Amino acid sequence: MEDFDFLWKYTSPHWAGRFLDRWRRQVMRSRLEPMKQVARTLRNDRSLILNWFRAGKQISARAVEGLNNKVKVVRHWAYGFCLFHLARTDLYYILGNLPAPEGTHRFC
Repeated sequence: MEDFDFLWKYTSPHWAGRFLDRWRRQVMRSRLEPMKQVARTLRNDRSLILNWFRAGKQISARAVEGLNNKVKVVRHWAYGFCLFHLARTDLYYILGNLPAPEGTHRFC
């Protein structure tokens, strides 16, 4: 697994892809089933990983982490609700920064 760190030193998506494929083949020959599962996941997400190299290593995961955090907050708010569409509606309002509809209660 330590060899995998070398992937991030590449600048070319072509060479990074070749390294990824070679690393994955070596792992699939091992007897470590958890590592084989990681290799399968990397095989399925290969193009997404190489997009980072195509973008010149400029893509940040902060936006994705922020979105995941907002989804977790809405899930926490919706705890106990049985209907998925209510949680989905809350998520649309929060992510779209939409105003509350006029039919909502005001407690002020």
